[in-house]
Amino acid sequence: MRSERKMLPIGVENFEKLRRNDMYYVDKTEIIADLLRNHGDANLFTRPRRFGKTLTMDTLKTFFEIGQDASLFEGLAISRHSDICEKHQNKYPVVFLSLKGAAGMNYPDALKSIRTIVAREARRLSYLNESKILSDWEKQELNLLINCENNEKPIKGALSFFTEILCKHHKQKAILLVDEYDVPLDKAFLNNYYDKMVSFISGFLGDALKTNDNTEFAVVTGCLRISKESIFTGLNNFSTFTITDDLFSQYFGFTDAEVKEMLDYYGVSDYYSTAKDWYDGYSFGKTEIYCPWDVLNYCSRLRFESDKAPQAFWINSSGNDIIRKFIEMANSTTKSEIESLIAGDTVGKEIHPELTYSELYTSIENIWSTLFMTGYLTQKRSLGNDTYELAIPNLEIRKIFQKQIYEWFKDFSRKDSSTLNLLCQAFADGNAEEAQKQFTAFLRKTISIRDTYVKAAKKENFYHGILLGLLSYRDDWIVKSNVKSGDGYSDIVIKIPDDEIGMIIEVKYGEDADMDKGCADALAQIECMNYSAILEDDEVQTIYKYGVACYKKKCKIVKA
Repeated sequence: MRSERKMLPIGVENFEKLRRNDMYYVDKTEIIADLLRNHGDANLFTRPRRFGKTLTMDTLKTFFEIGQDASLFEGLAISRHSDICEKHQNKYPVVFLSLKGAAGMNYPDALKSIRTIVAREARRLSYLNESKILSDWEKQELNLLINCENNEKPIKGALSFFTEILCKHHKQKAILLVDEYDVPLDKAFLNNYYDKMVSFISGFLGDALKTNDNTEFAVVTGCLRISKESIFTGLNNFSTFTITDDLFSQYFGFTDAEVKEMLDYYGVSDYYSTAKDWYDGYSFGKTEIYCPWDVLNYCSRLRFESDKAPQAFWINSSGNDIIRKFIEMANSTTKSEIESLIAGDTVGKEIHPELTYSELYTSIENIWSTLFMTGYLTQKRSLGNDTYELAIPNLEIRKIFQKQIYEWFKDFSRKDSSTLNLLCQAFADGNAEEAQKQFTAFLRKTISIRDTYVKAAKKENFYHGILLGLLSYRDDWIVKSNVKSGDGYSDIVIKIPDDEIGMIIEVKYGEDADMDKGCADALAQIECMNYSAILEDDEVQTIYKYGVACYKKKCKIVKA
């Protein structure tokens, strides 16, 4: 039965394709009515990546553009507004550019990718070559833009030109849609040609958005609001709708009711609480929002493998370098705040909504703002004066933080080779007291996991991972994790071939700081499950068995 259900539109950002193929659609078309009631001359919507911005923009194009198929909207929310449909549906020429793919390792390559995007839109407007109204010069300019990938035609004024010739031909002002406007700025910042790209984007968008008598209105989407860049300055009627605003808050991402309905439709409603824990938790205005990319992917997996554990789909869709940068810049106070966030607590911070890319990493305060605006943190409530109680939204984002802490600590600890050698040698010598001393020294330098939302076994995983990373420093050791041994799986098994020495290490979380019990339980498990069998089978001469208990930044190590 489940296989007969509608296909889920994973990665589909084309409204017509979604509707013609009868894919599952979470109806967001009411945004059209709200936009017509509340739009300015130019309107910026900022949302994190993977929250449906591109599909929303394509939906707007399909509704407003002359010549599109009105039947695609039959039965949807907007179709109930007969007055709006009669007045506005398929009544405007539209210019639509998505800059999502605009990237390059250097400025010439990035500009070339933008030229490709401009040429693609110019080809879409090539019917204007048949116009009886446009001049020969205007048609010549259009054809130069159609081929601008292969010529030196300047494209800075392309958007303004498109709206001009469309308005002239149709005798109707155009609607301008620019999706993911800040992707080129992000890539330029990462690859050190930022100033050149700022200058280009300011002219490219500015000319089309400022005092353009040929547009009815414009809609722009992106992750960040970059007003200070002079990209949006000078606009007399400019409206910005961010993740802190109530208006339009329900249209990007899925609401709780929409997720329940989807899971019920596919017969996997038993997994609602799991989906909520992993992918919910965002607060856009006063609306509770799920990440749609995650929900679609998780629901798709559940259709065919309903016992499948949730995965971090959002992590895998893009890089998460900002978390690593945040951790690297963190002082003692900030590390303590990160620990609080991972534990499920909140942190009060002032948010600066109009940072430039060049300012993102200039201070730890700015990184807090960037984490909030890009979806790594969410608001629990406003404290006034642009200050919010911030929290990690869900288990998926918490996993991103934990993963980045692991990787940072691994790289950080490798720089202290002398202490690493002391730690490793203490284990190899059977010196539990010295091993405890050195491991504690490392734990004091890291960011501890005291997540109140997970069981002790999950907390053990953190300390297990930290210790495993430290002991893997020795290239002449054979270090294995979660290896089958005896009647179960041992946390860490180490063999030192040259010295005929082996180690069995079991890690426990010291619940309520009871380290003695943690160590005793670990050693008892080693004996009960006969973990040393794997080393005995290899005829290892000396075998050390260690019980390790950890709590916050403390540890206790006992040797059997």
